[in-house]
Amino acid sequence: MAEENAEPTYSSLEPTDKKKGGFTASSFIFVLLALDNMGFVANMCSLVLYFLYMMHLDLAHSANLLTNFMGSNYLLSLVGGFISDTYLSRFTTCLIFGAVEILALAMMTIQAYSKHLHPKETCLTKCVEGRIAVMLYASLCLLALGTGGVRGALPALGADQFNRKEEAKSLATFFNWLLLSTTVGSIIGVTAIVTVSTEVAWYWGFFICTAGAFIGFAVLAMGKPFYRLQIPGHSPIIRVIQVIVVAIKNRSLLQPGSSHELYEISENDPKYTEEKIAHTDQFSCLDKAAILGKDSKPQPWKVCTVTQVEEVKVLTRMLPIFFSTIIMNTCLAQLQTFSVQQGSIMDRHLGRIEVPAPSIPVIPLLFMSILIPLYEFFFIPFARKITKHPSGITQLQRVGVGLVLCAISMAVAGIVEVKRKNQANKDFTKPISLFWLSFQYAIFGIADMFTLVGLLEFFYKEAPMGMKSLSTSFTFLSLSLGYFLSSIFVDVINVVTSRITPSKQGWLHGKDLNKNNLQLFYYFLAILSCINFVNYVYWASWYKYKADEADPKLQLKVLQQTPAIHNDSSVVQESGSKTNEAAASTGENREEKVATL
Repeated sequence: MAEENAEPTYSSLEPTDKKKGGFTASSFIFVLLALDNMGFVANMCSLVLYFLYMMHLDLAHSANLLTNFMGSNYLLSLVGGFISDTYLSRFTTCLIFGAVEILALAMMTIQAYSKHLHPKETCLTKCVEGRIAVMLYASLCLLALGTGGVRGALPALGADQFNRKEEAKSLATFFNWLLLSTTVGSIIGVTAIVTVSTEVAWYWGFFICTAGAFIGFAVLAMGKPFYRLQIPGHSPIIRVIQVIVVAIKNRSLLQPGSSHELYEISENDPKYTEEKIAHTDQFSCLDKAAILGKDSKPQPWKVCTVTQVEEVKVLTRMLPIFFSTIIMNTCLAQLQTFSVQQGSIMDRHLGRIEVPAPSIPVIPLLFMSILIPLYEFFFIPFARKITKHPSGITQLQRVGVGLVLCAISMAVAGIVEVKRKNQANKDFTKPISLFWLSFQYAIFGIADMFTLVGLLEFFYKEAPMGMKSLSTSFTFLSLSLGYFLSSIFVDVINVVTSRITPSKQGWLHGKDLNKNNLQLFYYFLAILSCINFVNYVYWASWYKYKADEADPKLQLKVLQQTPAIHNDSSVVQESGSKTNEAAASTGENREEKVATL
């Protein structure tokens, strides 16, 4: 009976097969990423025009609908991450949410094709109502759920194919190739698919996205024999709540004079597969959750292990880093909304070819497709010789570079908008070239290359074993909050500036960019990004990387677990202390304790 009542403590990988995993397995994932992002990025860049011209929504409503959709998309990655850590394998999670994504794209194709689901051409206000609204918003909700769920599980599924100790360099390389595969797919999306959508028919563009997603998930399914699949375990959220609840219950207890007196279980138990994490001094108030009273037996919700407490500390240390990246993603939202609208009223000719405005992001994507291999094959090997770090530079240093470039990108965007607006007011028949926007896109593209991969690797490597998917989803949660914050900024700034400006009109009012002050909004974001970077430097300097190997100086009192906590093991409190060897056998080499920029 004790065996039946035992709770799983962690998700873990299946017994490693040398023939499984590695780049052979991840190649299937790269194919899916390329095909899926081909459609995702095409929609991300062109939907604002679809809302504006096909659904007859106004400028602010179109921009906010897209940013809210993107925000929901990334927010729902937490759902995929939680499910894949707790209930289903990451592979199964990807396939289930992939089916939802394909259904949503098919619905969008049907609506774009059927004239009965379009607003009337003469409609000017409140055009999206009734069955039109139901079809539009239902398809967007399902698309956000499907793509978000996949995004929450897929990066961790790919990273699982590499053993952290033996393949630390390969893990860093995987995240770079992950970005490269999404970049290649995105290039096809913002050129070919966007051209088809805007120049041929919207329904053909959505149909290509649907077909690409279907083929991509079919390829992912074909790779199952090659994957290392994790076994879902106990809910990571419950583990976090347990530590908080027990720490509150024990708040009146005296803090132990030594970490030796904190509760940890024996690594000799054959049924125990938990990754050990060495004790740290930060957030010592949480250590009270690991205090076991005299003559007390360890039971759930009465005591937590040192490892369980350290998991919560790791997540707590991540929070300031996470919050420091939200502003950058707010800036990203502008390049996918207002910058696209800018491009639509600029000279879009390249020789005899007329370039669709949503295709302008191909410029930073082309930069990235060249820079990522250069970064991987030249910069990282060179940096490794100097820093001895497997990734060349630390993940937090990489994120910091991206934040600096983000501020520069917004400043450049403001300058370019001033030039565009001056020329439009001087002679609107001779607008400046669309490729003036390439400067802000190129700079931000490089920033994204540093920040996105840096965050994914940071959250994956620092997260406890049972929280890999949920932790990598924090990267997309940051994107989500950035998009939502963009919508808030647009509305608030419009309201505030309409009250204080002489014209009594907001910076971003109406549909005519030539009559508003978009450049001031860009400058506002540039200043905010500089302030945010200073904040980030402080927290990145404060952050202590998780010790993947136990410190040999740290001696923890070892207690064997009870049946109520760990699979029918006996309870014996050992005299003396025992070195936390399990962490050393499963972790990689200890990284530096403090990240410096």
